[in-house]
Amino acid sequence: MKKYTFLYLPLLAVASLSAACSTSSSTDSVLGKVAGVNSPPVKPVIITEPVRFDSDDPAIWVNRARPSESLVIGTDKNENGALYVFNLQGKIVAEKVVRGLKRPNNVDVAYGLKLNGKAVDIAVTTERLTHKLRIYTVPDMKAVDKGGIEVFRGETGNEFRDLMGIALYRSPDSKIYAIVGRKNGPKEDGYLWQYELLDDGTGNVKAELVRKFGQYSGKKRLKR
Repeated sequence: MKKYTFLYLPLLAVASLSAACSTSSSTDSVLGKVAGVNSPPVKPVIITEPVRFDSDDPAIWVNRARPSESLVIGTDKNENGALYVFNLQGKIVAEKVVRGLKRPNNVDVAYGLKLNGKAVDIAVTTERLTHKLRIYTVPDMKAVDKGGIEVFRGETGNEFRDLMGIALYRSPDSKIYAIVGRKNGPKEDGYLWQYELLDDGTGNVKAELVRKFGQYSGKKRLKR
């Protein structure tokens, strides 16, 4: 997986630049400033096609049988947002795009979750405005969450429930966990919540709370 990370991780970050900058020289100038005043411009190998709103967080799914058919999955962050799917040439795979998501923020992938006795790969995104995890099988991008899995239950106020980051983790005993963060949280332990992802018995995913940990620094983050 990591061999693709360094090559394609900049793709979504520069997608909006490709629409905003009309020439390659202006794009190079912007990227050079991002890299640092004394650094040479960073030139992407491939630029993804632009999305409708605000391209944000990417995840890379590696097709281990056919690596050339691997996919880049990225969030289009808006109240009418989407999960976009790109091939390794940066082209949108239109039939795999998931639309109508309520401000998807971050996305991650995991391999080999058992559903109906079969190991499947999944992409999980945080749907900020509904406080839910949205889960899709990869590569077909079929929903397996029954409309979304609510997290941070019992917390009050949107800022304590608004989903932001997510990281998926596969343990040595093959359990798959989702660790989720939010816009705001308690300064004592409990800022991050960890859920185990499991088959609910119908071939869909359920999430069981495992633990709460981590402290919120109280420092403001950039508004987006």
